[in-house]
Amino acid sequence: MEEKNRKGIGLFALVAIIISGAIGGGVFNLANDLANGAAPGGVVVSWLFIGFGMLMLVLSFNRLITTKPALSGVSDYARAGFGDFVGFLSGWGYWISAWTGTIGFSVLMMTSADYFFPGKFAEANGSLTVLSVIIVSIISWILMFLVDRGIETAAVVNAIVLIAKLIPLVVFSITGIVLFKANVFTQHFWETFTTNLAADGSVREVIWHTMTGGALVGQIKTSLMVMVWVFVGIEGAAMMGNRAKKKSDTAKATIIGLSVLLVIYILLSLLPYGFMDQATLANVKAPGLVYILNEMVGGWGGTLMAVGLIISLLGAWLSWTMLPVEATQLLAEQKLLPRWFGKLNKFHSPSNSLLITQLMIQIFIIITYFVANAYNVFIYMATAVIMICYGLVGAYLLKLGIQEKSWSSILIGFFTFAFQALALYLSGWQYVWLAMILYTVGFILFVKAKRENGRKVTKREWVAMGIVTLCALMALVFLIRGGHTGTALDLRGLLGF
Repeated sequence: MEEKNRKGIGLFALVAIIISGAIGGGVFNLANDLANGAAPGGVVVSWLFIGFGMLMLVLSFNRLITTKPALSGVSDYARAGFGDFVGFLSGWGYWISAWTGTIGFSVLMMTSADYFFPGKFAEANGSLTVLSVIIVSIISWILMFLVDRGIETAAVVNAIVLIAKLIPLVVFSITGIVLFKANVFTQHFWETFTTNLAADGSVREVIWHTMTGGALVGQIKTSLMVMVWVFVGIEGAAMMGNRAKKKSDTAKATIIGLSVLLVIYILLSLLPYGFMDQATLANVKAPGLVYILNEMVGGWGGTLMAVGLIISLLGAWLSWTMLPVEATQLLAEQKLLPRWFGKLNKFHSPSNSLLITQLMIQIFIIITYFVANAYNVFIYMATAVIMICYGLVGAYLLKLGIQEKSWSSILIGFFTFAFQALALYLSGWQYVWLAMILYTVGFILFVKAKRENGRKVTKREWVAMGIVTLCALMALVFLIRGGHTGTALDLRGLLGF
């Protein structure tokens, strides 16, 4: 029986944590990202699909928090269900996802700054300028040192960041509703477009086509990564269940939080289609909401949205600086990484993990100078890898449901796993292939941790590492020599090389 006076987090606070944790920078670029590949009808169908998948995911987390309170983190669920190696893949993948996500934040922040100083911080192809690389490198190291000194996201900072996120989004939603034109929204609701280009590359003519069933599936494919990305982080809020005043509040909060997020995201993704047609919306510069609100109400709207986005991204960046470190620290506690990664300094921060993570971030920040469409490259990689982690959560619940003969757990676990697997299949495996290279780096540490703790690497683990390493080598070959093949493995084309 739950204690009536038990201290902990209440229902409203849990809902606020979910909303604040999930709304990051991606929502500010949601509309034009979707318009690049989907008409309004395709977006609506995609939201139905994504909404169901996310609902199954939060229900899986809720069920595991309640039935397996001793476990914590996605890697713990994977390890408990499928052994050390799968647990390591999940935790190391979560680490990759978290720090590549912070690079996405940095790119979007500098493209927001480019609103005030056009051409200074971002190139037309989506890569960063040298000045931007220097600025985000400095910010990244400052945030690392703050966290290293034990300074984490305080309640005041969270409050400021949440307000900075919500005020411009509320303003945009109200403005979008007032200026919404039904005839613009419905004119090409089920149509797709192609462009007829002039010799100089400018758009001569936009040609609209009736959308086929195959085209609808294609639009769902292009929407998947964008839509799933804006929910990344929702698992962190679900993990707060053990600190809730009532265990029952966790399930309520996640459902309420997911419902609120869906309403916000659907409004922000569909309202722009009632102001601009898809072809115009697809050509809006990133971050989309900044330039769309600027078109709606003038310069003050763009300024409000850009300032709100920059503050929001700084707050999210600070929070996400700890996410990859928490993953490696948990792996060290599980003896899946060497003890060196879990070592704490006098401020109780894992300095070694922070340093290694920061070095990886620095390397890839430099890469943003060379990569076209850098924001999408890094957030898609972060999303693809974490979808594997999410899928393993569903697979573990499915396994428990079969063992316990619980049909509710079986169904929730199955649909969670099936959604993540299908979403990965539909969106393509390019980003998973790229991540394989980073997985292989972790294998050296996994083997070292096993030996450090007096345990042998099993034959199955060696075989699994061999398969992943082979995939990584193939990815490198395609990256270096693949060229623009037009295939699913066109990694050079993917990165804009």
